[in-house]
Amino acid sequence: MGIHTSLSARISGNSFLRYLVAVISALAASLLCSGLHRFVGNGGCYVLLLLAVAFSSWYCGVGPSVAVVFVGIFGSTFGFIPRTHAFAVPGNAEWIGMAMFLLSSALVVLMGEARRRQNKVLIEEQSALEQKVAERTADLDTLNHNLRELSARLMQLQDDERRRIARELHDSVGQTLAALAMNLSLVRTDVERLARTAATLNDSESLVREMSTEVRTISHLLHPPLLDEAGLSSAIRWYVDGFAQRSRIKVELDLPEDLKRLPGEMETAIFRVVQECLTNIHRHSGSSVAKIRLRQRNDQVLVAIEDRGRGIPLTKQEEMASTGTPGVGIRGMRERLRQLGGSLDMKSGIHGTTVTVQLPVGEKSVAKAVPVAGPAAA
Repeated sequence: MGIHTSLSARISGNSFLRYLVAVISALAASLLCSGLHRFVGNGGCYVLLLLAVAFSSWYCGVGPSVAVVFVGIFGSTFGFIPRTHAFAVPGNAEWIGMAMFLLSSALVVLMGEARRRQNKVLIEEQSALEQKVAERTADLDTLNHNLRELSARLMQLQDDERRRIARELHDSVGQTLAALAMNLSLVRTDVERLARTAATLNDSESLVREMSTEVRTISHLLHPPLLDEAGLSSAIRWYVDGFAQRSRIKVELDLPEDLKRLPGEMETAIFRVVQECLTNIHRHSGSSVAKIRLRQRNDQVLVAIEDRGRGIPLTKQEEMASTGTPGVGIRGMRERLRQLGGSLDMKSGIHGTTVTVQLPVGEKSVAKAVPVAGPAAA
């Protein structure tokens, strides 16, 4: 149907081509009649001519079909079908044959024209439907583009808010706690002779120091200053050292010594992926070891985080595969990486889980190398 429609549309678009194709089909049928008349007789020749009429009415229209009928009558009467005398008056049988041919041709032309009109309506409706589909597709592409921009904007706002909260905690609460610690130290000096009071003050000072350390740790975890000042390598080393002390998980860190600075958004994304993966290992895997490996090539950054825990349960993996909706943390990591043109792949089994990250790096996106600083205190 698609091929017939396309052929009919091409022929119908050119009036000269319609008549040319119709006449050629009539001449071809008449020539076949000349060669096959002794085998098929007059009836077979009329059938061949009727096929030419049917073809013309199907593809060329009413006018070319009428021309084919006249060519067929002329050919059957004056020579395309051999006769004893080319200009002899046709007999009754031949008049009846020609009448049947004319009647059949009229029916075929009417049916073909009805079919052509219906086909024209179908083509117009198909074109309108294709146009609507194209419009809906364009609208959907626009909505997807807006959604991606909104997602990227939300990620950026989240990072900015973390950075602001970390700065506020460090600048306001941290300074207030430091002043309070100094005041308590002065009070303790004045009341050293009172043992109970001194012990209470000592305990208060310890609590203040612990609180100050916790505030500083939370501030750094929200957005470590080393990530902006010294780069990804120093920030990861600092975080891994603090994580190992808190979780009692031995983390093997494999970083290149000549790791170059990356764009700020890319360094933040890699740091957040490492942070999320180590948190998941501590909460869910039960592994006592973890390994982080980072490699930087000319055009790509590869990060692999693996553990030796119990892995993700099979039912959970089937649920994630069927619904396509992993956990919030994994969705966040994948969305953050997708905004940068990267990908996240996760494989889990009875021997542990491996998370692999790939990020493209262009020549212009790699900043000048910065010396790696030592890890900061957690």
